[in-house]
Amino acid sequence: MKRNKNTINYKPAEHREKDLKLALYRIQKGRSKTGETKVTIAAVAREAGVSTALIHNHYPNFAEVIREAQGRSSRAMRDVKHQDLVAERKKSAAYRQEIEELRAKVASLASINEVLLDETRVLKAKMNDRKVVDLASRKPNG
Repeated sequence: MKRNKNTINYKPAEHREKDLKLALYRIQKGRSKTGETKVTIAAVAREAGVSTALIHNHYPNFAEVIREAQGRSSRAMRDVKHQDLVAERKKSAAYRQEIEELRAKVASLASINEVLLDETRVLKAKMNDRKVVDLASRKPNG
């Protein structure tokens, strides 16, 4: 049987997965046929002679294996992001607490300011009253 040059050679899924595992193994051991040195989905795809889309779409579990080999599995990344989120929530709660304390201080200072402004008005009124004598301006009798 003669094959057309446009005919695509499909492999059974278990054979393709074996090729992917071997490709990953070769890269990890530094024996890549394509010269790949870093473990990435693209590198494994090139080493196995397939597209990255094939790995993502038909072998998502194997894509996760590759990510784990990279040290960035989606589970590990999710856990790190969750820990970051928890830390940020703690910081946020501390900031909210600080804001509440500062608002209470501002309210207290505003109250003290009002009292001082009122005392200043009273003192200015007394100074402008003719009946009030400024003791500092009196000359000692001498």
